[in-house]
Amino acid sequence: MTLSRRSLLAAPLLLPALGAAAQSRAQPLRFVPSTPLPALDPIVATSYVIRNHGYLVYDTLFGMDEHYRVHPQMVGHHEVSRDGLTWTFQLRDGLVFHDDQPVRSADCIASLRRWSARDAFGQTLATAIDRYEAKDERTFVIHLKRPFPAMREALGKLSSNVPFIMPERIAATDPSRPISDATGSGPWRFLPGSWNPGQSAAYERFARYRPREEPSSWAAGGKLAKIDRIEWMGITEAPAAAAALRQGGIDWWEQPPVDLLPVLRRDRNIALVKVPLGFQLLMRFNHQQAPFNNPAIRRAIAAAVKPEDYMRAVAGEPEWYAECRSFFTCGTPLSSDAGAGLLTSDPARARRMLQEAGYRGEKVVLLAPADQPISYNQAQVTDQLLRGLGMEVEFISTDWASFVSRRNNRGPVDQGGWSVFHTLWSGADLTNPAISPLLRANGTAAWLGWPEDPEIERLRDAWLATGEAAEQQRIARALQERAFETLPYLPTGSVEQPMAYRRSLTGMMVSPVQFFWNMEKSA
Repeated sequence: MTLSRRSLLAAPLLLPALGAAAQSRAQPLRFVPSTPLPALDPIVATSYVIRNHGYLVYDTLFGMDEHYRVHPQMVGHHEVSRDGLTWTFQLRDGLVFHDDQPVRSADCIASLRRWSARDAFGQTLATAIDRYEAKDERTFVIHLKRPFPAMREALGKLSSNVPFIMPERIAATDPSRPISDATGSGPWRFLPGSWNPGQSAAYERFARYRPREEPSSWAAGGKLAKIDRIEWMGITEAPAAAAALRQGGIDWWEQPPVDLLPVLRRDRNIALVKVPLGFQLLMRFNHQQAPFNNPAIRRAIAAAVKPEDYMRAVAGEPEWYAECRSFFTCGTPLSSDAGAGLLTSDPARARRMLQEAGYRGEKVVLLAPADQPISYNQAQVTDQLLRGLGMEVEFISTDWASFVSRRNNRGPVDQGGWSVFHTLWSGADLTNPAISPLLRANGTAAWLGWPEDPEIERLRDAWLATGEAAEQQRIARALQERAFETLPYLPTGSVEQPMAYRRSLTGMMVSPVQFFWNMEKSA
Protein backbone atom coordinates (compact mmCIF):
# COMPACT_ATOMS: atom_id res chain seq x y z
CA MET A 1 0.00 0.00 0.00
CA THR A 2 1.03 3.66 -0.25
CA LEU A 3 3.05 4.58 2.83
CA SER A 4 2.44 7.65 4.94
CA ARG A 5 5.31 9.51 6.52
CA ARG A 6 4.43 8.05 9.94
CA SER A 7 4.40 4.40 8.79
CA LEU A 8 7.55 4.80 6.71
CA LEU A 9 9.63 6.34 9.48
CA ALA A 10 8.31 3.92 12.09
CA ALA A 11 9.76 0.92 10.26
CA PRO A 12 13.20 0.13 11.73
CA LEU A 13 16.10 -0.75 9.46
CA LEU A 14 17.79 -3.84 10.97
CA LEU A 15 21.24 -4.77 9.70
CA PRO A 16 23.48 -7.67 10.73
CA ALA A 17 26.94 -6.97 12.03
CA LEU A 18 28.87 -6.61 8.78
CA GLY A 19 31.99 -4.86 7.63
CA ALA A 20 31.56 -1.25 6.46
CA ALA A 21 31.59 -2.07 2.73
CA ALA A 22 29.23 -5.02 3.11
CA GLN A 23 26.94 -2.96 5.34
CA SER A 24 26.82 -0.24 2.68
CA ARG A 25 25.70 -2.68 0.01
CA ALA A 26 23.25 -4.46 2.32
CA GLN A 27 21.34 -1.29 3.15
CA PRO A 28 18.38 -0.88 0.77
CA LEU A 29 18.22 2.20 -1.40
CA ARG A 30 14.76 3.74 -0.96
CA PHE A 31 13.56 5.74 -3.95
CA VAL A 32 10.39 7.77 -4.57
CA PRO A 33 9.70 7.84 -8.34
CA SER A 34 7.76 10.59 -10.10
CA THR A 35 4.76 8.24 -10.10
CA PRO A 36 4.48 4.75 -8.59
CA LEU A 37 5.17 1.89 -11.00
CA PRO A 38 1.83 1.10 -12.72
CA ALA A 39 2.91 -1.71 -15.09
CA LEU A 40 5.95 -3.70 -16.21
CA ASP A 41 6.14 -3.46 -20.00
CA PRO A 42 8.55 -0.75 -21.29
CA ILE A 43 7.73 -1.64 -24.90
CA VAL A 44 3.96 -1.20 -24.80
CA ALA A 45 4.18 1.95 -22.64
CA THR A 46 6.23 5.13 -23.13
CA SER A 47 5.96 6.04 -19.43
CA TYR A 48 9.27 7.23 -18.02
CA VAL A 49 8.74 5.41 -14.73
CA ILE A 50 8.39 2.12 -16.65
CA ARG A 51 11.46 3.02 -18.72
CA ASN A 52 13.47 3.50 -15.50
CA HIS A 53 12.20 0.15 -14.22
CA GLY A 54 13.36 -1.34 -17.53
CA TYR A 55 16.94 -0.16 -17.08
CA LEU A 56 17.09 -1.90 -13.69
CA VAL A 57 16.07 -5.32 -14.98
CA TYR A 58 17.04 -5.39 -18.68
CA ASP A 59 20.16 -4.71 -20.72
CA THR A 60 20.56 -3.34 -24.25
CA LEU A 61 22.67 -4.27 -27.25
CA PHE A 62 24.17 -0.76 -27.40
CA GLY A 63 24.16 2.17 -24.97
CA MET A 64 24.45 5.94 -25.28
CA ASP A 65 27.00 7.89 -23.23
CA GLU A 66 26.88 11.44 -21.88
CA HIS A 67 28.36 12.79 -25.14
CA TYR A 68 25.52 11.21 -27.18
CA ARG A 69 27.87 8.59 -28.58
CA VAL A 70 26.67 4.99 -28.89
CA HIS A 71 28.82 2.07 -27.72
CA PRO A 72 28.41 -1.73 -27.67
CA GLN A 73 26.78 -2.98 -24.46
CA MET A 74 25.55 -6.59 -24.70
CA VAL A 75 27.30 -6.79 -28.06
CA GLY A 76 30.94 -7.84 -27.89
CA HIS A 77 31.76 -7.47 -31.58
CA HIS A 78 29.88 -6.27 -34.64
CA GLU A 79 30.66 -5.57 -38.27
CA VAL A 80 28.95 -4.04 -41.28
CA SER A 81 29.31 -5.22 -44.86
CA ARG A 82 30.87 -2.85 -47.39
CA ASP A 83 27.49 -2.21 -49.05
CA GLY A 84 25.86 -1.44 -45.68
CA LEU A 85 23.22 -4.15 -46.12
CA THR A 86 24.47 -6.78 -43.67
CA TRP A 87 25.03 -6.13 -39.96
CA THR A 88 26.51 -8.97 -37.91
CA PHE A 89 26.38 -8.89 -34.10
CA GLN A 90 28.12 -11.22 -31.66
CA LEU A 91 27.06 -11.16 -28.00
CA ARG A 92 29.75 -10.91 -25.36
CA ASP A 93 30.53 -13.78 -22.99
CA GLY A 94 28.62 -14.44 -19.79
CA LEU A 95 25.20 -12.91 -20.56
CA VAL A 96 22.55 -14.68 -18.48
CA PHE A 97 18.88 -13.98 -17.81
CA HIS A 98 17.47 -13.84 -14.28
CA ASP A 99 16.07 -17.36 -14.74
CA ASP A 100 19.69 -18.53 -15.26
CA GLN A 101 19.18 -19.19 -18.98
CA PRO A 102 21.84 -17.83 -21.37
CA VAL A 103 21.02 -14.86 -23.59
CA ARG A 104 20.77 -16.16 -27.16
CA SER A 105 20.54 -14.72 -30.63
CA ALA A 106 16.89 -15.82 -30.75
CA ASP A 107 16.13 -13.69 -27.67
CA CYS A 108 17.67 -10.61 -29.31
CA ILE A 109 15.79 -11.11 -32.58
CA ALA A 110 12.42 -11.61 -30.84
CA SER A 111 13.02 -8.56 -28.65
CA LEU A 112 13.93 -6.32 -31.58
CA ARG A 113 10.89 -7.46 -33.54
CA ARG A 114 8.57 -6.62 -30.67
CA TRP A 115 10.23 -3.27 -29.96
CA SER A 116 10.19 -2.23 -33.61
CA ALA A 117 6.45 -2.81 -33.79
CA ARG A 118 5.87 -0.12 -31.13
CA ASP A 119 8.67 2.45 -31.25
CA ALA A 120 8.76 5.21 -33.90
CA PHE A 121 12.49 4.75 -34.56
CA GLY A 122 12.04 0.99 -34.53
CA GLN A 123 9.19 1.18 -37.01
CA THR A 124 11.41 3.12 -39.40
CA LEU A 125 14.18 0.55 -38.98
CA ALA A 126 11.70 -2.26 -39.62
CA THR A 127 10.87 -0.86 -43.07
CA ALA A 128 14.54 -1.29 -44.03
CA ILE A 129 14.93 -4.85 -42.71
CA ASP A 130 14.74 -7.74 -45.13
CA ARG A 131 15.19 -10.51 -42.56
CA TYR A 132 16.87 -11.56 -39.31
CA GLU A 133 19.19 -14.55 -39.14
CA ALA A 134 20.44 -16.43 -36.07
CA LYS A 135 23.84 -17.77 -37.21
CA ASP A 136 24.52 -19.47 -33.88
CA GLU A 137 23.56 -19.10 -30.21
CA ARG A 138 25.56 -15.87 -29.80
CA THR A 139 25.68 -14.43 -33.34
CA PHE A 140 22.83 -12.91 -35.31
CA VAL A 141 22.59 -10.95 -38.54
CA ILE A 142 20.26 -8.20 -39.71
CA HIS A 143 19.91 -8.24 -43.49
CA LEU A 144 18.66 -4.93 -44.92
CA LYS A 145 16.79 -4.00 -48.08
CA ARG A 146 18.55 -0.64 -48.11
CA PRO A 147 21.36 0.89 -46.03
CA PHE A 148 20.37 2.18 -42.59
CA PRO A 149 23.31 4.24 -41.26
CA ALA A 150 21.51 4.93 -37.95
CA MET A 151 21.44 1.25 -36.91
CA ARG A 152 23.61 1.75 -33.81
CA GLU A 153 21.63 4.82 -32.77
CA ALA A 154 18.40 2.83 -33.07
CA LEU A 155 19.65 -0.14 -31.05
CA GLY A 156 21.23 2.21 -28.48
CA LYS A 157 18.19 4.49 -28.09
CA LEU A 158 18.42 6.10 -24.65
CA SER A 159 14.80 6.79 -23.78
CA SER A 160 11.28 5.56 -24.46
CA ASN A 161 10.84 3.16 -26.04
CA VAL A 162 14.18 1.49 -25.27
CA PRO A 163 15.03 -1.72 -27.19
CA PHE A 164 15.51 -3.84 -24.07
CA ILE A 165 16.42 -7.50 -24.57
CA MET A 166 14.01 -10.06 -23.08
CA PRO A 167 13.84 -13.85 -23.22
CA GLU A 168 12.30 -15.09 -26.45
CA ARG A 169 9.39 -16.69 -24.57
CA ILE A 170 8.40 -13.22 -23.29
CA ALA A 171 9.36 -11.17 -26.34
CA ALA A 172 7.08 -13.39 -28.43
CA THR A 173 4.11 -11.68 -26.71
CA ASP A 174 1.86 -9.70 -29.06
CA PRO A 175 3.26 -6.11 -29.11
CA SER A 176 -0.19 -4.74 -28.27
CA ARG A 177 -0.52 -6.91 -25.15
CA PRO A 178 1.47 -5.91 -22.03
CA ILE A 179 3.80 -8.49 -20.52
CA SER A 180 3.52 -9.55 -16.87
CA ASP A 181 6.91 -11.28 -16.50
CA ALA A 182 9.85 -8.91 -15.95
CA THR A 183 12.65 -11.44 -16.42
CA GLY A 184 15.67 -9.66 -17.86
CA SER A 185 19.45 -9.91 -17.79
CA GLY A 186 20.19 -6.54 -16.17
CA PRO A 187 21.99 -5.65 -12.93
CA TRP A 188 18.92 -6.15 -10.70
CA ARG A 189 16.18 -8.76 -10.55
CA PHE A 190 12.56 -7.62 -10.19
CA LEU A 191 10.76 -9.07 -7.12
CA PRO A 192 7.17 -9.71 -8.25
CA GLY A 193 6.02 -10.64 -4.73
CA SER A 194 7.00 -7.15 -3.50
CA TRP A 195 5.15 -5.28 -6.25
CA ASN A 196 1.91 -3.49 -5.48
CA PRO A 197 0.92 -2.05 -8.89
CA GLY A 198 0.72 1.71 -8.84
CA GLN A 199 2.23 1.85 -5.36
CA SER A 200 5.50 0.06 -4.48
CA ALA A 201 8.12 -2.23 -6.03
CA ALA A 202 11.43 -3.85 -5.09
CA TYR A 203 14.55 -5.20 -6.82
CA GLU A 204 17.55 -7.29 -5.71
CA ARG A 205 21.05 -7.39 -7.14
CA PHE A 206 21.55 -10.11 -9.76
CA ALA A 207 24.76 -11.86 -8.75
CA ARG A 208 25.38 -13.32 -12.22
CA TYR A 209 25.28 -9.98 -14.04
CA ARG A 210 28.64 -9.34 -15.69
CA PRO A 211 29.28 -5.61 -16.31
CA ARG A 212 31.49 -4.30 -19.06
CA GLU A 213 35.01 -3.28 -18.09
CA GLU A 214 34.85 0.26 -19.52
CA PRO A 215 34.00 3.21 -17.24
CA SER A 216 30.28 3.87 -17.12
CA SER A 217 28.71 6.89 -18.80
CA TRP A 218 24.90 7.10 -18.87
CA ALA A 219 23.68 3.84 -20.49
CA ALA A 220 27.14 2.84 -21.74
CA GLY A 221 30.06 1.11 -20.06
CA GLY A 222 30.23 -0.87 -16.82
CA LYS A 223 26.97 -0.99 -14.86
CA LEU A 224 28.16 -1.83 -11.33
CA ALA A 225 25.35 -2.90 -8.99
CA LYS A 226 26.78 -1.80 -5.64
CA ILE A 227 23.51 -1.97 -3.69
CA ASP A 228 21.82 -5.29 -2.97
CA ARG A 229 18.23 -4.10 -2.71
CA ILE A 230 16.32 -1.18 -4.20
CA GLU A 231 12.85 -0.25 -2.98
CA TRP A 232 10.51 2.07 -4.87
CA MET A 233 8.26 3.73 -2.30
CA GLY A 234 4.67 4.77 -2.98
CA ILE A 235 4.66 8.11 -1.19
CA THR A 236 2.33 10.27 -3.24
CA GLU A 237 1.89 13.18 -0.81
CA ALA A 238 4.71 15.71 -1.30
CA PRO A 239 4.95 16.89 2.34
CA ALA A 240 5.26 13.27 3.51
CA ALA A 241 7.96 12.56 0.94
CA ALA A 242 9.88 15.70 1.94
CA ALA A 243 9.73 14.74 5.61
CA ALA A 244 10.87 11.18 4.86
CA LEU A 245 13.81 12.47 2.83
CA ARG A 246 14.89 14.88 5.56
CA GLN A 247 14.63 12.21 8.27
CA GLY A 248 16.41 9.48 6.30
CA GLY A 249 13.39 7.29 5.60
CA ILE A 250 14.09 7.60 1.88
CA ASP A 251 17.32 8.28 0.00
CA TRP A 252 16.22 9.72 -3.35
CA TRP A 253 13.18 11.67 -4.54
CA GLU A 254 12.87 11.92 -8.29
CA GLN A 255 10.58 14.95 -8.71
CA PRO A 256 10.11 17.16 -5.66
CA PRO A 257 7.71 20.07 -6.37
CA VAL A 258 9.37 23.44 -6.78
CA ASP A 259 7.54 24.97 -3.82
CA LEU A 260 9.35 22.55 -1.46
CA LEU A 261 12.83 23.12 -2.91
CA PRO A 262 13.73 25.99 -0.51
CA VAL A 263 13.02 23.71 2.47
CA LEU A 264 15.07 20.87 1.05
CA ARG A 265 17.92 23.18 0.06
CA ARG A 266 18.33 24.38 3.65
CA ASP A 267 19.02 20.83 4.84
CA ARG A 268 22.78 20.20 4.67
CA ASN A 269 22.16 16.44 4.37
CA ILE A 270 20.24 16.85 1.09
CA ALA A 271 21.57 17.63 -2.38
CA LEU A 272 19.56 19.02 -5.31
CA VAL A 273 20.66 18.28 -8.87
CA LYS A 274 19.12 19.26 -12.20
CA VAL A 275 18.23 16.51 -14.64
CA PRO A 276 20.35 16.94 -17.82
CA LEU A 277 18.45 18.01 -20.97
CA GLY A 278 15.42 18.95 -18.87
CA PHE A 279 11.84 18.63 -20.05
CA GLN A 280 10.20 20.32 -23.03
CA LEU A 281 6.84 21.94 -22.34
CA LEU A 282 4.52 21.82 -25.31
CA MET A 283 1.08 22.51 -26.73
CA ARG A 284 -0.32 19.70 -28.88
CA PHE A 285 -3.00 20.52 -31.47
CA ASN A 286 -5.65 18.22 -32.94
CA HIS A 287 -4.78 18.35 -36.64
CA GLN A 288 -7.82 16.29 -37.65
CA GLN A 289 -10.56 18.66 -36.43
CA ALA A 290 -11.43 22.35 -36.72
CA PRO A 291 -10.19 24.88 -35.89
CA PHE A 292 -6.63 23.56 -35.57
CA ASN A 293 -6.74 21.53 -38.75
CA ASN A 294 -5.94 24.91 -40.32
CA PRO A 295 -2.15 25.58 -40.16
CA ALA A 296 -2.70 29.35 -40.41
CA ILE A 297 -4.74 29.25 -37.20
CA ARG A 298 -2.01 27.22 -35.51
CA ARG A 299 0.54 29.86 -36.58
CA ALA A 300 -1.66 32.61 -35.15
CA ILE A 301 -1.64 30.91 -31.75
CA ALA A 302 2.14 30.51 -31.94
CA ALA A 303 2.54 34.23 -32.61
CA ALA A 304 0.68 35.05 -29.39
CA VAL A 305 2.39 32.59 -27.02
CA LYS A 306 4.76 33.99 -24.43
CA PRO A 307 6.93 31.03 -23.30
CA GLU A 308 7.85 32.61 -19.97
CA ASP A 309 4.19 32.50 -18.90
CA TYR A 310 4.19 28.72 -19.31
CA MET A 311 7.57 28.11 -17.74
CA ARG A 312 6.77 30.29 -14.72
CA ALA A 313 3.42 28.54 -14.28
CA VAL A 314 5.19 25.18 -14.13
CA ALA A 315 8.57 25.88 -12.53
CA GLY A 316 8.08 29.08 -10.54
CA GLU A 317 11.56 30.59 -10.40
CA PRO A 318 13.82 31.33 -13.41
CA GLU A 319 16.47 29.10 -11.85
CA TRP A 320 14.43 26.11 -12.99
CA TYR A 321 13.53 27.07 -16.56
CA ALA A 322 15.00 28.37 -19.80
CA GLU A 323 13.51 29.49 -23.10
CA CYS A 324 14.05 26.97 -25.89
CA ARG A 325 12.99 28.05 -29.39
CA SER A 326 13.79 24.75 -31.04
CA PHE A 327 12.10 21.46 -31.87
CA PHE A 328 15.36 19.75 -30.91
CA THR A 329 16.50 19.81 -27.29
CA CYS A 330 18.44 22.98 -26.60
CA GLY A 331 22.11 22.39 -25.91
CA THR A 332 22.26 19.29 -28.12
CA PRO A 333 23.96 19.15 -31.54
CA LEU A 334 20.87 19.75 -33.73
CA SER A 335 19.26 22.57 -31.76
CA SER A 336 18.94 25.94 -33.51
CA ASP A 337 16.57 28.88 -33.85
CA ALA A 338 15.80 28.16 -37.51
CA GLY A 339 12.25 29.26 -38.29
CA ALA A 340 11.62 30.55 -34.77
CA GLY A 341 10.91 34.10 -35.96
CA LEU A 342 7.23 33.13 -35.82
CA LEU A 343 7.38 33.28 -32.02
CA THR A 344 6.82 37.02 -31.48
CA SER A 345 4.68 36.98 -28.30
CA ASP A 346 2.48 39.60 -29.99
CA PRO A 347 -1.26 39.17 -29.23
CA ALA A 348 -2.31 42.04 -31.52
CA ARG A 349 -0.51 40.46 -34.46
CA ALA A 350 -1.96 37.08 -33.52
CA ARG A 351 -5.53 38.47 -33.55
CA ARG A 352 -4.96 39.80 -37.08
CA MET A 353 -3.50 36.47 -38.18
CA LEU A 354 -6.43 34.62 -36.67
CA GLN A 355 -8.93 36.77 -38.56
CA GLU A 356 -6.99 36.40 -41.82
CA ALA A 357 -6.84 32.62 -41.28
CA GLY A 358 -10.63 32.44 -41.33
CA TYR A 359 -11.46 31.62 -37.72
CA ARG A 360 -15.26 31.77 -37.40
CA GLY A 361 -15.94 31.08 -33.76
CA GLU A 362 -15.47 27.29 -33.74
CA LYS A 363 -15.39 25.87 -30.24
CA VAL A 364 -11.96 24.98 -28.85
CA VAL A 365 -12.00 22.13 -26.32
CA LEU A 366 -8.96 22.47 -24.06
CA LEU A 367 -8.22 19.34 -22.04
CA ALA A 368 -6.62 19.77 -18.60
CA PRO A 369 -5.86 16.93 -16.11
CA ALA A 370 -6.40 18.50 -12.68
CA ASP A 371 -4.26 15.87 -10.91
CA GLN A 372 -1.21 16.55 -13.14
CA PRO A 373 -0.02 20.07 -12.22
CA ILE A 374 2.51 20.43 -15.06
CA SER A 375 -0.14 19.86 -17.73
CA TYR A 376 -2.93 21.63 -15.84
CA ASN A 377 -0.94 24.79 -15.13
CA GLN A 378 0.02 25.12 -18.79
CA ALA A 379 -3.61 24.66 -19.81
CA GLN A 380 -4.68 27.52 -17.55
CA VAL A 381 -2.25 29.85 -19.34
CA THR A 382 -3.59 28.75 -22.73
CA ASP A 383 -7.19 29.20 -21.58
CA GLN A 384 -6.51 32.89 -20.85
CA LEU A 385 -4.50 33.32 -24.06
CA LEU A 386 -7.15 31.87 -26.38
CA ARG A 387 -9.97 33.78 -24.73
CA GLY A 388 -7.91 36.96 -25.07
CA LEU A 389 -7.65 36.28 -28.80
CA GLY A 390 -11.43 36.04 -29.04
CA MET A 391 -11.71 32.28 -29.39
CA GLU A 392 -14.60 30.29 -27.92
CA VAL A 393 -13.02 27.96 -25.35
CA GLU A 394 -14.41 25.10 -23.29
CA PHE A 395 -11.98 24.23 -20.50
CA ILE A 396 -12.39 20.54 -19.62
CA SER A 397 -10.87 19.73 -16.23
CA THR A 398 -10.73 15.97 -15.51
CA ASP A 399 -8.69 13.39 -13.67
CA TRP A 400 -5.71 11.82 -15.44
CA ALA A 401 -7.51 8.64 -16.48
CA SER A 402 -10.37 10.59 -18.10
CA PHE A 403 -7.90 12.92 -19.79
CA VAL A 404 -5.99 10.00 -21.30
CA SER A 405 -9.21 8.39 -22.48
CA ARG A 406 -10.61 11.53 -24.11
CA ARG A 407 -7.44 12.53 -25.96
CA ASN A 408 -7.62 9.21 -27.83
CA ASN A 409 -10.94 10.32 -29.36
CA ARG A 410 -10.38 11.47 -32.95
CA GLY A 411 -13.92 12.71 -33.43
CA PRO A 412 -15.25 16.31 -33.44
CA VAL A 413 -15.70 18.12 -30.14
CA ASP A 414 -19.47 17.59 -30.10
CA GLN A 415 -18.79 13.84 -30.17
CA GLY A 416 -16.35 13.74 -27.28
CA GLY A 417 -13.30 14.95 -29.19
CA TRP A 418 -10.82 17.66 -28.29
CA SER A 419 -8.85 20.56 -29.79
CA VAL A 420 -5.68 21.08 -27.77
CA PHE A 421 -3.86 19.83 -24.66
CA HIS A 422 -0.54 20.34 -22.89
CA THR A 423 2.11 17.91 -21.73
CA LEU A 424 5.88 17.70 -21.30
CA TRP A 425 8.47 15.44 -22.87
CA SER A 426 11.97 14.54 -21.73
CA GLY A 427 14.69 16.36 -23.65
CA ALA A 428 16.34 12.96 -24.12
CA ASP A 429 13.51 12.01 -26.49
CA LEU A 430 13.73 15.11 -28.69
CA THR A 431 17.39 15.35 -29.68
CA ASN A 432 16.99 14.30 -33.32
CA PRO A 433 14.32 13.49 -35.96
CA ALA A 434 14.76 9.73 -35.64
CA ILE A 435 13.75 9.40 -32.00
CA SER A 436 11.29 12.28 -31.60
CA PRO A 437 7.72 10.92 -31.72
CA LEU A 438 6.39 14.48 -31.67
CA LEU A 439 7.89 15.23 -35.10
CA ARG A 440 6.25 12.32 -36.84
CA ALA A 441 3.69 13.73 -39.29
CA ASN A 442 2.26 10.58 -40.80
CA GLY A 443 -1.40 11.27 -40.08
CA THR A 444 -3.40 8.74 -38.11
CA ALA A 445 -0.22 6.70 -37.49
CA ALA A 446 1.37 9.67 -35.68
CA TRP A 447 1.17 10.41 -31.95
CA LEU A 448 -1.96 12.02 -30.47
CA GLY A 449 -3.01 15.01 -32.54
CA TRP A 450 -2.26 13.07 -35.72
CA PRO A 451 -0.43 15.71 -37.80
CA GLU A 452 0.04 14.96 -41.48
CA ASP A 453 2.79 16.61 -43.51
CA PRO A 454 4.58 14.67 -46.27
CA GLU A 455 7.40 17.22 -46.32
CA ILE A 456 8.28 16.67 -42.65
CA GLU A 457 8.24 12.93 -43.30
CA ARG A 458 10.45 13.34 -46.38
CA LEU A 459 12.99 15.39 -44.45
CA ARG A 460 12.97 12.89 -41.60
CA ASP A 461 13.69 10.05 -44.04
CA ALA A 462 16.48 12.09 -45.62
CA TRP A 463 18.05 12.70 -42.19
CA LEU A 464 17.97 8.98 -41.47
CA ALA A 465 19.50 8.11 -44.84
CA THR A 466 22.66 10.15 -44.35
CA GLY A 467 25.49 9.45 -41.98
CA GLU A 468 27.26 12.77 -42.62
CA ALA A 469 27.12 15.16 -39.65
CA ALA A 470 27.12 18.33 -41.78
CA GLU A 471 24.29 17.03 -43.93
CA GLN A 472 22.32 16.01 -40.85
CA GLN A 473 22.69 19.57 -39.53
CA ARG A 474 21.43 21.03 -42.80
CA ILE A 475 18.45 18.70 -42.97
CA ALA A 476 17.58 19.29 -39.32
CA ARG A 477 17.44 23.05 -39.91
CA ALA A 478 15.22 22.56 -42.94
CA LEU A 479 12.98 20.20 -40.99
CA GLN A 480 12.65 22.70 -38.13
CA GLU A 481 11.81 25.53 -40.53
CA ARG A 482 9.09 23.33 -41.98
CA ALA A 483 7.86 22.41 -38.48
CA PHE A 484 7.43 26.10 -37.63
CA GLU A 485 5.33 26.46 -40.77
CA THR A 486 2.99 23.55 -40.07
CA LEU A 487 3.38 23.23 -36.27
CA PRO A 488 2.88 19.55 -35.45
CA TYR A 489 3.15 20.92 -31.92
CA LEU A 490 4.27 24.15 -30.31
CA PRO A 491 7.29 24.20 -27.95
CA THR A 492 6.55 26.49 -25.00
CA GLY A 493 9.82 26.33 -23.08
CA SER A 494 12.15 24.06 -21.14
CA VAL A 495 12.08 23.28 -17.43
CA GLU A 496 14.91 21.75 -15.45
CA GLN A 497 13.19 19.50 -12.94
CA PRO A 498 15.61 18.86 -10.04
CA MET A 499 16.05 15.60 -8.16
CA ALA A 500 16.68 15.53 -4.40
CA TYR A 501 18.77 12.92 -2.59
CA ARG A 502 20.57 12.43 0.70
CA ARG A 503 24.30 13.02 0.62
CA SER A 504 24.83 9.55 2.12
CA LEU A 505 24.06 8.32 -1.40
CA THR A 506 27.22 8.69 -3.50
CA GLY A 507 28.24 7.91 -7.07
CA MET A 508 24.93 8.92 -8.66
CA MET A 509 24.89 8.91 -12.48
CA VAL A 510 23.25 12.25 -13.24
CA SER A 511 21.39 11.62 -16.48
CA PRO A 512 18.08 12.24 -18.27
CA VAL A 513 17.26 8.67 -17.22
CA GLN A 514 17.31 7.67 -13.56
CA PHE A 515 20.05 5.03 -13.50
CA PHE A 516 20.92 3.12 -10.31
CA TRP A 517 24.31 1.60 -11.08
CA ASN A 518 27.59 2.73 -9.46
CA MET A 519 25.82 4.25 -6.44
CA GLU A 520 26.73 3.44 -2.85
CA LYS A 521 24.93 4.21 0.38
CA SER A 522 26.78 5.00 3.59
CA ALA A 523 25.29 4.67 7.05
